[in-house]
Amino acid sequence: QVQVVESGGGLVQAGGSLRLSCAASGSTVSINAGGWYRQASGKQRELVANINSGGSLNYADSVKGRFTISRDNAKNTVYLQMNSLKPEDTAVYYCNLIGTVWGRSRVEAWGRGTLVTVSS
Repeated sequence: QVQVVESGGGLVQAGGSLRLSCAASGSTVSINAGGWYRQASGKQRELVANINSGGSLNYADSVKGRFTISRDNAKNTVYLQMNSLKPEDTAVYYCNLIGTVWGRSRVEAWGRGTLVTVSS
């Protein structure tokens, strides 16, 4: 029943920046954690970054120092700020949101993916 809206992907030159957004709908949904994953052509999906309910952050080594994950609990939204983009960052990016429904039941939902293309 939770619907996720993912946006922010596009075409950018190497060294540029993009900000991805992932928002959950539903008046009874409270999102406080989530993550970003990506899948490049011909490769397996990998974790890019995540944030837990306590605010702890985790990043893949390949994006440390360049990407920042953040959340806005009031907006049920998780963001991924991507700076100093490299061609190897090109992939479809998927978000995962974690929270509660009706204040008690755990909910986990995925976005449909947004394409990020970084040109050299």
